[in-house]
Amino acid sequence: MEFPASELAPKALGPYSQCVKAGGVIYCSGQLGMIDNVLQDTVEEQTKAALENMGHVLTAAGSERSKVVKCSVFVKDLNDFGAVNTVYAEFFGDHKPARACVEVARLPKDALVEITCIALA
Repeated sequence: MEFPASELAPKALGPYSQCVKAGGVIYCSGQLGMIDNVLQDTVEEQTKAALENMGHVLTAAGSERSKVVKCSVFVKDLNDFGAVNTVYAEFFGDHKPARACVEVARLPKDALVEITCIALA
């Protein structure tokens, strides 16, 4: 088991790794929409930053967005589903990993969105 990390993505907010690489699979911890440790303002900006942070973590682990198998998206308000989808579709392009999107009561740092993924190495 390996614990790759990216200096380009925010450090974990708790006692966990940015990702774990095991058996040819990468398990990315949830990424928030932060740039330089500053949470972005809108759900679109947060979604873009969270996905870019996830991309940095995947790169550090020797993978890339085209190898993502599944994402889990957590939103503070399900009314933001469409806005999140627009940014998500731009990030992944023609690649369409399996996904779940759920509304949650609260996210760390009062973020509007958090995204995690499982990818092939």
